[in-house]
Amino acid sequence: MAGPAKVVEHLLAVQAQDYAGAKWALAQRSAATTDAEVDDLVNRGAILRTHVLRPTWHFVAPTDLRWLLALTAPRVHAASGYQYRLLELDDATFRRSEDAMARALSGGVHLTRAEIGRVLGEAGIPSDGLRLGYLVMHAELEAVICSGARRGRRQTYALVDERVPPAAPRTRDEALEELARRFVAGHGPAQAADLAWWSGLTMTDARRALELASPRLVRETHGERTFWASDSADVSDSAEASGRTDRPDRPGPVIHLLPNYDELLIAFRDRSDALDPSLPADARSSEAVLAHIVVRDGLVVGGWRRTLAEGRVGVDLRPLVPLDDAERAALVSEAGRLGRFLGRPVDLIGA
Repeated sequence: MAGPAKVVEHLLAVQAQDYAGAKWALAQRSAATTDAEVDDLVNRGAILRTHVLRPTWHFVAPTDLRWLLALTAPRVHAASGYQYRLLELDDATFRRSEDAMARALSGGVHLTRAEIGRVLGEAGIPSDGLRLGYLVMHAELEAVICSGARRGRRQTYALVDERVPPAAPRTRDEALEELARRFVAGHGPAQAADLAWWSGLTMTDARRALELASPRLVRETHGERTFWASDSADVSDSAEASGRTDRPDRPGPVIHLLPNYDELLIAFRDRSDALDPSLPADARSSEAVLAHIVVRDGLVVGGWRRTLAEGRVGVDLRPLVPLDDAERAALVSEAGRLGRFLGRPVDLIGA
């Protein structure tokens, strides 16, 4: 199986505003790894955590950052336009703030958000409250800054030009084609509406992207819905890259404890196909399915909670459909896997 950095590359972008949960999402798709090992990849810049889609935090590979930002940043700026105006952030202010950040971070310096706020204040740029958040995000979207090495539990920022290799620019059609092909390889089968939601692009752009990628995609219609999937060559290549197989070569159920905002659900506008038909109606709402989820053979069957205290991890299991003995045993085993990832003994509730 592949390591976490290869998983990020395969999925193209992994939603990561909950940093702890996003690391576990990578571990779920990787060869045996630990929380500390994923931290190390982030610290070294092998995985970046930055604003790139919709907008929210995502993990992204350094080699994909520049072309993705060139494609998606204009849409994020448009979505943020009202806040820019409300906070009196204009082009001149953004230029001044990004010049100040670039000077302060030059030479391999990594600064926290609060430290960047002080840098901007010294440059005469007010940066209190939401204003600082939007100034920093704008600099991320403009490929000026990205994640640096963690400092304890806090993220730092570093210069993109010092963390990300240079790359030749792509035409818009080249970027759209790559986006669609990689999204479908990592997430498909998927609909055009899913690609538009996940990327933040328009439905027109999503449809064009899928058409451009169509020589390497398969279109399937089910009822009134049209899905896109990778052709057999791409499926084989992506499975090898991500460590996936059609099904583990072992008997019994396949149980996963997936984190909040996991790509299994968050990547799709239509999430109905990932929900077990026997789930109670009140568990099928957006709020419920975006929490930590219990997944049985690819379908959501419940939720779970994690607590950390005194060197231990508490796992509160909340299946919402009947589970047999083998499924409950697999659930306990998966909780143990979480404990090994975190390097802590596990206390189970509801097993």
